[in-house]
Amino acid sequence: MNSQRNGKPIEILLIEDNPGDVRLTKEVLKEGKVRNNLQVVGDGVEAMAYLHRENSYTKAPRPDLILLDLNLPKKDGREVLQEIKADHQLKRIPVVVLTTSDADEDILKSYNLSANCYITKPVDLDQFISVIRSVEAFWLTIVTLPTR
Repeated sequence: MNSQRNGKPIEILLIEDNPGDVRLTKEVLKEGKVRNNLQVVGDGVEAMAYLHRENSYTKAPRPDLILLDLNLPKKDGREVLQEIKADHQLKRIPVVVLTTSDADEDILKSYNLSANCYITKPVDLDQFISVIRSVEAFWLTIVTLPTR
């Protein structure tokens, strides 16, 4: 498929503050079929610094895909999504909202802010693993991601 360009791994940025969800996501993607580099930031301010290559992130790779939690400290995920999609340099990076909220308001707002998809995180461990595998299968093997 088209997800790996020239044999290079897919760069994924996970914006998530829950250590358990970070650990599980890392494990599932590590065991996956597609080579990837997963970078993790724990709040919205750090996420924007990473994406703009500021502070300690001057050499950060540009993500091919962003997994974004909405409920983040310092800067809310909704604000992060809005800033990403308003930025000419970042707006083409697909953003998968992966959050515990199943509120209609959050779903509508995320799509209005141009989220590429919205997934409600399951509470059940096996279902969570299945969701991450599905994200990998779809976004990293079926979809053709934009070139950098």
